[in-house]
Amino acid sequence: MADSPQKQHLSVLVVLAFCCVVALGLIAWLVGSRSSRVLKHNPAPAEQTRPTPMEPETVIDFGKIQKHEDKALAELMKERKAPYGVDKSLDMIVKSDESIKVGGKTVPMKKILDQVRLSNGEILETDLESGRAKEERRDYGIHVVQPNENIWDIHFKLLRDYYDHKGIHVSPLADEPDRGGRSSGVGKILKFSEHMVHIYNLKEHKLESDLDQIYPLTKIVIYNMSDIFALLDRIDYTDIQRIEFDGETLWLPAQP
Repeated sequence: MADSPQKQHLSVLVVLAFCCVVALGLIAWLVGSRSSRVLKHNPAPAEQTRPTPMEPETVIDFGKIQKHEDKALAELMKERKAPYGVDKSLDMIVKSDESIKVGGKTVPMKKILDQVRLSNGEILETDLESGRAKEERRDYGIHVVQPNENIWDIHFKLLRDYYDHKGIHVSPLADEPDRGGRSSGVGKILKFSEHMVHIYNLKEHKLESDLDQIYPLTKIVIYNMSDIFALLDRIDYTDIQRIEFDGETLWLPAQP
């Protein structure tokens, strides 16, 4: 017996509903599968930047210079001293990006110069890649303090060395005051130069504020060569007695 039209219509609706459910399930599965693939997608790793390799610092060893153990180093020091004419008064001339070694102590010049700048109230600028201070490469003269030396004699020896290089003889008594107790021109230069140098304590790794307390082989006197010689080059030795010093400022005679 054939089904009634009502039952046939109902069967069609059930089949259509089933097909819709299957279609929706299939669509949901396809979307989920696509989303899963997207989520599992790993982006290409970002290009990694390698830090700029730092060149090893040059170490200027005072002991090797003093004992004549390194001919190449001795020649380098001779070459660096020649333009300044200070072969006798300075032990080393080092660059601002080098290190110095005295006895068993090795100190980068950067460390010393950073302390100098901080003591002067300056701001330190550092390169983020290398970690080094941004600065122009400069020359610094180093005198290693020896037994029975004082800061005055160290400065005077440098001054005589400088003028001797220029063919000008400076008397060993040129730094003495006159009979009235008035400072000589040389004495005024030496007094002013105390403001232009720094003393570094190798043992305690710090700058010294007391210029009178210096000890052998534990302290060094540091000269900024460009500053010192810019001053000396402006002085006419024939007019040296006309120099004035008020405790802070050095007044040079006017040039004709």
